Amino acid sequence: MINRQALVSINLRTRTLAIFLSLLLASMGCHQPKSEQKTYDLVIYGATSAGIAAAIQAVRMEHTVILISPEARIGGLTTGGLGQTDIGNKVAIGGISREFYERVKTWYDQPEHWKWQKKEEYQDGGQTRTAENENSMWTFEPSAALAIYEAWLKEEKVEVVLNEKLNRETGVGTEDGAIRSITMLSGKIYTGKEFIDATYEGDLMAAAGVSYRVGREANSAYHETLNGVHPQITDTTMTGRVSHDAYNHNFVDGVDPYVVAGDPSSGLLPYINPDGPGVPGAGDHKVQAYCFRMCLTDDTDNRIPFAKPADYQEINYELLLRNYEAGEAGFPWINSSMPNRKTDTNNRTGFSTDFIGQNYAYPEASYAEREQIREAHRSYQQGLMWTLANNPRIPDQIRNEVARWGTCKDEFARPDGWQEQLYIREARRMDGVMTMTQYHCEGLEVVEDPVGMGAYGMDSHHIQRYINAQGFVKNEGNVEAPVRAPYPISYRSLLPKPDECTNLLVPVCLSATHIAFGSIRMEPVFMVLGQSAATAACLALAGRVGVHELDYGKLRGRLLADKQVLN
Repeated sequence: MINRQALVSINLRTRTLAIFLSLLLASMGCHQPKSEQKTYDLVIYGATSAGIAAAIQAVRMEHTVILISPEARIGGLTTGGLGQTDIGNKVAIGGISREFYERVKTWYDQPEHWKWQKKEEYQDGGQTRTAENENSMWTFEPSAALAIYEAWLKEEKVEVVLNEKLNRETGVGTEDGAIRSITMLSGKIYTGKEFIDATYEGDLMAAAGVSYRVGREANSAYHETLNGVHPQITDTTMTGRVSHDAYNHNFVDGVDPYVVAGDPSSGLLPYINPDGPGVPGAGDHKVQAYCFRMCLTDDTDNRIPFAKPADYQEINYELLLRNYEAGEAGFPWINSSMPNRKTDTNNRTGFSTDFIGQNYAYPEASYAEREQIREAHRSYQQGLMWTLANNPRIPDQIRNEVARWGTCKDEFARPDGWQEQLYIREARRMDGVMTMTQYHCEGLEVVEDPVGMGAYGMDSHHIQRYINAQGFVKNEGNVEAPVRAPYPISYRSLLPKPDECTNLLVPVCLSATHIAFGSIRMEPVFMVLGQSAATAACLALAGRVGVHELDYGKLRGRLLADKQVLN
């Protein structure tokens, strides 16, 4: 028998030999084998509504997929406060997008989901209303959308990872013009055959070296009439085809821009561009305004009253106060009713929830810089709400009405009831195989490879605040131009140029001019395009062709089979 001391001696010698051999192999350039990195058929970066629809479609087409969310909460704006669905024409919405709104209807058909009011008490309003006996519902609470998405992804067995941000500097591994893997800031690596960038910012697209635009093109770039700078427009039929209103959501006449009214030497009030708006029709790198789409309630048991932020300065709201003193009579927000005595609250009038001119750096900013911009927007909007509810210079009827409302205790994780998702109306836009323009939206040019339909008007929020020729404050950048009918969106507008990347699709930051993107940029349309992008990726894999070489006839057939609306 071998005694215990002998066993210990043998074990020590064995371990020493193993360590020696390991060091020897390492010094010779040899490594112990590692488990292979899993390769997914489809890697989706961005758990927006588009990313979620894409992931569900890929699973239904029996492909492996991973959905990577840079944030802790999935769903983007659909779960972040935008419960008033902007569509334009419901007929244009099909597929998984339509299925989401059918699931919203099913959700609210259940009595347990009516906590703060009875179902029969709810009256929807705003732009998209639910008709009697309709099997879809178009208004909803952020928490309802989140619960629906989470349950749906679990039902479809979609693999989801949260809080994983792309390393935008060195995190995209490419080979022979294709993305092979993406690396997160955490060091985690995701390898795939096809990729979809479903972020609002286009971060994967940009990090992969794909061409893109930020800001407004000049009208001359695509022979448009609604793009570029729009100061002092008085002709509301300048295109001869559609009308547009560049003065909506603007200051009344007579609002003085200076710290001491009438004294230019006192300096400009905050948030006014001292250089003027620019040349009419010219392009620039400025971005239409962002805001938080507030979910408010007037139920005292669920309401958090508006609080003054720690960095509050009344001078930041002096233009708001002067606008009312100059004669503004309008209410400073659009309060669309959501179930359970809640709202989707959006920008209205010349000084409102849009933080005009304070987001230009956001598309290209670092994560830390974006967080600073987000916090600045939140602080601005918190201060705005507090001012409207408390400042005696606000007209009584407006102050008293605003004071009835507050953020909700039961919607978002923050104790103050504010959401994390900023309304990124526009950031980067790809410069891809083809570019959607004003004329596609107007129906004057029609694409032959549709993968979805747009139907909302060409809509840009204001971009800057300036002093007009009369010496008063005005906003610039608002365009509201209707489309006559739903119009097709090209498959090629989802594709980078083939010499830049061969296995990436971009359904959110797609290739479109500023004004065309203003029509396309609606959550239901993003869902449609996300599903279509995933369909194309899966068909390309099955046919062993690139996404640029995919037979459109096959893509069209599958989209129609999946109830997408293409014409």
